[in-house]
Amino acid sequence: MRIFISAGEASGDLYASRVVEALRSRHPDADFFGCAGPRMQAAGVRPVVDSRSIAVVGLIEVLAHLPRIYGEFRKLKKAIAALKPGIAVLTDAPDFNLRLARFLRKQGVPVVYLIAPQAWAWRQGRVKTLRATVDRLLCIFPFEEEFFTRHGVPASYIGHPLARIVKTSLTREQFCAKFGLPSRRKIVVLLPGSRPGEVERHLEDLLDATKRLGGRDLVFLLALPGGFGNTFSERIRGSSIQVIEGATWDALAHAEMALAASGTVTIEAALLGCPLVTFYKVNALSWILGRWLVRAPFLSMVNVVAGRKIAPELIQDEMTGQRIAAEAIRLLDDPVALETMRAGLKEVAAKLASERDPMEIAAEWVQKVVHEKVRRT
Repeated sequence: MRIFISAGEASGDLYASRVVEALRSRHPDADFFGCAGPRMQAAGVRPVVDSRSIAVVGLIEVLAHLPRIYGEFRKLKKAIAALKPGIAVLTDAPDFNLRLARFLRKQGVPVVYLIAPQAWAWRQGRVKTLRATVDRLLCIFPFEEEFFTRHGVPASYIGHPLARIVKTSLTREQFCAKFGLPSRRKIVVLLPGSRPGEVERHLEDLLDATKRLGGRDLVFLLALPGGFGNTFSERIRGSSIQVIEGATWDALAHAEMALAASGTVTIEAALLGCPLVTFYKVNALSWILGRWLVRAPFLSMVNVVAGRKIAPELIQDEMTGQRIAAEAIRLLDDPVALETMRAGLKEVAAKLASERDPMEIAAEWVQKVVHEKVRRT
């Protein structure tokens, strides 16, 4: 079995790598190639393209990167045409992967799409593309299956992958000892994003917020993906913030609070029971253009899944150091509010749980789609 697989960012790389592992246990001789990040490559995927080269967010931000992204797209098209995979597994990154889905359909390659595009929230036109190109859409949020099925897309809810894999590997004492932290002080973890552009946009306001919180007995940790530390260490020189890399789950598990960019990390915080203040900022023109397309009442996934505002959302102009600090202080000074948020996060975690491993279910769907193709031919 030859399988093309593509993911475009850190979370997609994680999920896709686990699908590869599940498929490899069933088909040890399977050949995987495609657009792969470090986790997929470690799982044995041959990278025609490194997924980190296409990880850009924002309608306007992406423009400067289009020549490079288009070049990577052409490499993948060439590899698909030459290697003729029996199936494709596309993971998240809809701006990139839906274009690949159109090409794959023309090549006669069946497509399983993991992590449904948030067409229920914005850019509903993507539903038409999914309906025309995807053999099975695998949803990780419980309300998505009904939405896509109603719109004619063959969709199945498999459960959220993180619900089974997010966990701490260290006790609080071990965590504090590893990073030289005073164990009796409260930890506030700063999570500006998983892409360099996100970190760049959010870091200044986070630094301002920590200065406003500086009179309190707090330890600030800037949690970044592996390899990011050197890039941004100069920006925090002279501050009381400590950078840690590749330890986000442990940081969330032992933090009193997280100041987090809206994204997958908010789900990780919910699963680890860490109260949070969420935020997000894009280029001003991207915001003006994109805001008209958004139909969801909330932008943070913890609030979307809960169906109500559990965590504060500071989006675009509302995201300032002053507002972030004010929301943090409100929670830190109100134990009842913190406990209420923890209870809400626990509800979200329960909604995302599943009886079986979602990645095993995803692997089964890949097999079903392959068998259906064989049966038709």
